[in-house]
Amino acid sequence: MTLSVNTNIGAMAALQSLNATNKDLTTTQNRINTGLNVSSTKDDSAKYTIAQTLRSDVAGLSAVTSSLSRAKSVTDVATAGAEQISDVIIQMKAKAVEASDDGLTSDSRAAINKDFMALRDQITSIVNSSSFNGTNLLKTGGGTVTALQSLNDSDSTTAGYQTDSLNVANQGMDLAAAGTAGALSVDSQLGSAADAKAMVDTLTTLTQTTNTKLSSLGAASRQIDTQSTFISKLSDSITAGIGNLVDADLAKESAKLQALQVKQQLGVQALSIANQAPQTITSLFR
Repeated sequence: MTLSVNTNIGAMAALQSLNATNKDLTTTQNRINTGLNVSSTKDDSAKYTIAQTLRSDVAGLSAVTSSLSRAKSVTDVATAGAEQISDVIIQMKAKAVEASDDGLTSDSRAAINKDFMALRDQITSIVNSSSFNGTNLLKTGGGTVTALQSLNDSDSTTAGYQTDSLNVANQGMDLAAAGTAGALSVDSQLGSAADAKAMVDTLTTLTQTTNTKLSSLGAASRQIDTQSTFISKLSDSITAGIGNLVDADLAKESAKLQALQVKQQLGVQALSIANQAPQTITSLFR
């Protein structure tokens, strides 16, 4: 074996081994710190780019969830108002039936009419109050609800990104204008038995119309709930897929860290021993 003070092959080999160990140790520590096996495109370009695409989808689904939540709130407020209006109409019909009795005195019918008008005005109050974030589905002209319900790319006929929307129509449950015949208007009264009998027919028809609008709102609310549940599950599935691609096995990395730390210590000792080897040359000159 050639002994040289200019070239220490043993020290060079020990240093290369120690550098490799330090590099592996840095990689393992980074995985433990971030919890990611692939935290940069330098780690694995294919997995990283796939994960970034999936993260973009999750971010998009988060926006869809927010949009659905807004639509749900608007629809629920409108549903609550419509249900209350339905109850009021039932009470108004009872008052109209009571006032249709030809044997009632004028004073009795006037008292019933006061209750009837109070209920009538309550409908207007309910309609005006059934607003959320500037949208009122019960007031004519109060707007409609349009919400994102999924992520949708371009189709075969239209270039570019296309929205996939869920729509809830305005129900227009406010009272008709004053003097509107055959409808419950802002000035409807039970002035006579004949008026009361006509109002019973009007309110019977209005009850059917209100029930139809309630069904529409209920169906829209259920559709929003179903879509929100689906989006939540889809987002969870994609997030789990991202984890399968890039998450680190911390138990495995922890065990590897300990092994590398021992290997690093041994490498330092080996390098120290290799650096001492040229000193043996001095014994040849004694």
